[in-house]
Amino acid sequence: MFIDTHSHIYAEEFDNDRDEVIEFAIQAGISKILLPAIDNESHDRQEALASSHPHLFAQMMGLHPTSVGENPSLELDEARRRLFANPDKYVAIGEIGLDFYWDTTFKSQQIYALGIQFDWAAELQKPVALHLRNSKDNSVEHNAYTTLFNIINQRGGNPCRGVLHCFSGTLHDALHAINLGFLLGIGGVVTYKKNTLADIVDAVPLSSLVLETDAPYLAPSPHRGKRNESAFVTLVAQKIAEIKGIPLSQVARITSDNATRLFNL
Repeated sequence: MFIDTHSHIYAEEFDNDRDEVIEFAIQAGISKILLPAIDNESHDRQEALASSHPHLFAQMMGLHPTSVGENPSLELDEARRRLFANPDKYVAIGEIGLDFYWDTTFKSQQIYALGIQFDWAAELQKPVALHLRNSKDNSVEHNAYTTLFNIINQRGGNPCRGVLHCFSGTLHDALHAINLGFLLGIGGVVTYKKNTLADIVDAVPLSSLVLETDAPYLAPSPHRGKRNESAFVTLVAQKIAEIKGIPLSQVARITSDNATRLFNL
């Protein structure tokens, strides 16, 4: 059995065949699908889906960094209201983080929002799901991983457990994150040709990895460029098994155990 630790299956891209996609995932051996929040526009859709299949879905709550604008207070207030009204409904704070890829106009606001949500995680003793994306030119000034590590250092250490969703950093970033107690979320990118993620997966222990799809984005090969689905997490697992030269069943068991412990599933 597999756990997809990051899937936006409540997104509009699935409105025409969501039931079929869910059934396909179940048949593929997906035992749990975690639903990260984005912003106020999608919270109700997420909540409705989770309540329709409580045995399959687990929810997160937070504010996605690309939804952080000039004044993130309203978005943060609504996410906080939902989270603290019923903390047991959510397994993590997410997805939160730093995204400098297209625009750094609201970099300071993203850092502020991340700090606020770190406080929520510490108060509620919940893990975080972190979205980190460097600037398109890979400048040192706008490196999301370095910024995260600096924030953690300034706070006096890692405030919470969590996962670096859709990991896209360097091996140094990976080892630093693991040393801080984070897991790495591995998705479809690991199946692409000419990517460095396979080398990182080979270099780190399986005990530090969880599986994810980030559906509907980043579909693994041979579906690259098409809509991603939770069932395709099995292709990610197969690639990890190939990289590490171990049975697929071992990847399924250990990554599922990792996710279960982290998110208290």
